[in-house]
Amino acid sequence: MRYCSNNLFVIFSLLMSVLLIAGCKSTTVIDQYREAPTARVNKGESIVVLGRRHSSDHETEFDFISCVGKSLSEGGNGIQVIPEKLFVDSMYPWFETRTAPMDVKNLGKLLENPAIAKKFSDFRIRYFVWIDGFTERTDSSGSVACAIGPGGGGCFGFATWDDEANYEASVWDFNKLVLSGKISAETKGTSFMPAIIIPIPLLARVQANACRSMAIQIKMFLQQGGTQGS
Repeated sequence: MRYCSNNLFVIFSLLMSVLLIAGCKSTTVIDQYREAPTARVNKGESIVVLGRRHSSDHETEFDFISCVGKSLSEGGNGIQVIPEKLFVDSMYPWFETRTAPMDVKNLGKLLENPAIAKKFSDFRIRYFVWIDGFTERTDSSGSVACAIGPGGGGCFGFATWDDEANYEASVWDFNKLVLSGKISAETKGTSFMPAIIIPIPLLARVQANACRSMAIQIKMFLQQGGTQGS
């Protein structure tokens, strides 16, 4: 029994070494379409990052929207971002799921309401960023079983799973009331969980990588300006 346990420990150590060397990698593909030029967000101006939740099949995660907003505000070239909950609550009920504008034209119609126009002015909004998408598990294999006995407990097995994140951001220019462009991020990754006595998850962090990539691209999109049709 001791010999068998030693063999299991050696196999586990070799497996862990291989996984740590290979790493839990994820890959991200970014696509960008520019409809109109953009201007830098000046000091005192802000942007709003909101999640699209009109589909019955999925909802854009609140934590993903929060992650993108936080990432946009960080660094020396950070942008002032109004938190989604603060904005939606302040604008109730105009940006709830059933009443939120689906396009720039309907956003312009909201401005005909003086009370709403004043709130927009108070926030000093320069751009709206609507993000639609979600992260899902696309495949899984293996298993980990755990048991408790008189001599103690432990887990044994090996599990792996694939996650895929797909998000698209639409950037609306609030001053010009036009769609400035769209940015999409697709991230795929594989996570592992080997277990001999103790399960050790090695996560690809697909959603976190999609968030970081999306925030970088939005910031570059706004700062680089571009020309129409590029």
